[in-house]
Amino acid sequence: MSSSPDARQELRAIRGMPDILPAQTPAWQYLERCVTDVLGGYAYREIRLPLLEPTELFARSIGEVTDIVEKEMYSFPDRNGDGMTLRPEGTASCVRAVLQHGMLQQLPQRLWYMGPMFRYERPQMGRQRQFHQVGVETFGLEGPDIEAEHLVMTARLWRRLGVADRVRLEINSLGSTASRAAYRSALVAYLSAREAELDEDSRRRLASNPLRILDSKNPATQALLRDAPRLTDHLDAESAAHFAELRSLLEAAGLSYTVNPALVRGLDYYGRTVYEWVTDSLGAQGTVCAGGRYDALVAELGGPATPGVGFAMGLERLLLLMQAAGTSAGVDVAPHAYWVLADAAAPRLALALGEQLRDALPWLRMQLNCGGGSIKSQMKRADRSAAVLAIIVGSDEIAANEVSVRELRSEGSPQIRVGVSALRAFLAERFTSVTT
Repeated sequence: MSSSPDARQELRAIRGMPDILPAQTPAWQYLERCVTDVLGGYAYREIRLPLLEPTELFARSIGEVTDIVEKEMYSFPDRNGDGMTLRPEGTASCVRAVLQHGMLQQLPQRLWYMGPMFRYERPQMGRQRQFHQVGVETFGLEGPDIEAEHLVMTARLWRRLGVADRVRLEINSLGSTASRAAYRSALVAYLSAREAELDEDSRRRLASNPLRILDSKNPATQALLRDAPRLTDHLDAESAAHFAELRSLLEAAGLSYTVNPALVRGLDYYGRTVYEWVTDSLGAQGTVCAGGRYDALVAELGGPATPGVGFAMGLERLLLLMQAAGTSAGVDVAPHAYWVLADAAAPRLALALGEQLRDALPWLRMQLNCGGGSIKSQMKRADRSAAVLAIIVGSDEIAANEVSVRELRSEGSPQIRVGVSALRAFLAERFTSVTT
């Protein structure tokens, strides 16, 4: 049966780009606040980057034969015919920004950013088409000490979030461009002789990006790789010394790690150190934070040769990890008090008094009944709001220059009267432990 001309299809969010509802946002705010506090404790400064960038930026930085550029980017021409892309990751945007604004004239730079990224993938738990990342980028420091700082900093965040026992650190070194090229030749020779045993994706990558085969999730390919040449055996002397010093720093800091020779990361700009924080608590989406060194990227994008190192972490996966760990993933956002207005003059008194209380106690959360209603209906609203107290203002209270206070979360507590002049001190004492 055909629909009528006036019938309209229900508008829904784009698949893989979910709404974050009010019941969920306290957990997000808590996580974001923890991130901000930890990064601020190491004197990192926030940079805010646009969502939309020239497509060429990502093709040049990530690599044209990576899965991201080939299959996952949201790209389109604008009205002038210029290629535009919703950012799939933040490092390239950050490099573009520091170049554009001359920030490399004052090195080192320790920066961080937070916000949505976009990749066209099959939506699943912990992997959305619009997802959120925190990224940290540092420019102008070439030693392993900055890499160690990044890793102890993330370890501190895991402790703050209560998930330290659910993540483990894996590290590797990709070596210099020259040593990586030598290893690539050895790996291609080994795999070419066994090409018929490779899965379809790995056969495609053999010609375009063979190091990515090391990251294959295909069990048969992984079995084949057990006897393949190892990247760590092809490191140049300088990269080997760099990696050894990083390991020494991590051990001195008491940070446990595993060297994973198959760890290569999926972006072309990485060289030398790469690392991932992984978990077994999220099924297939095991990586919660990843990064490494990219000393050639700034020059690749038109700037002077500048050391760079950074990492990114997915907020959706961290929230899932916190949920799996059973840690407190949020703060109470319910009102401390709900104003019940039982007289025509009550709204004027409550509005003015409420503002005075917020000036004096800025952490206090109060909700004013709006829209009228009987005492009974207002008390139901107060209960639904999850407020701790109801502050009742009626004709008797107004005449006595008082308010009535009723506990909403304690059965059998008597309703009491509090003088208007004493209400500030009463609320400060009642909620003395609330400071945020």
